[in-house]
Amino acid sequence: MEIFNLKDMKAMPYEQRDKNVFYEAPQFKTRIIQLSPGGRMPKCDMETFVIFIVVEGSAKIKVNQKEMFLIANECLITEPAVLSMTTESGVKIMGVQIKQ
Repeated sequence: MEIFNLKDMKAMPYEQRDKNVFYEAPQFKTRIIQLSPGGRMPKCDMETFVIFIVVEGSAKIKVNQKEMFLIANECLITEPAVLSMTTESGVKIMGVQIKQ
């Protein structure tokens, strides 16, 4: 068992996203995602279920062709899909990928 302080976690840029994984098990992977104001996460074809929990800020998340706007303390759960994300004000998110 481990406790993680999400607010204090620092994230690496998207290009180094593998360094943002803070817990990994055979069934799932957990990472911190942080985008600066005006930032974006390009389209990703996710083969896993995904949970996004917004820690700080807000983001527009596109799941396949449907757009949703999430703010701090909200959570998105999706089946495998094509995902992308943009933010105007900046965002910090915990992402969990769950293998089927």
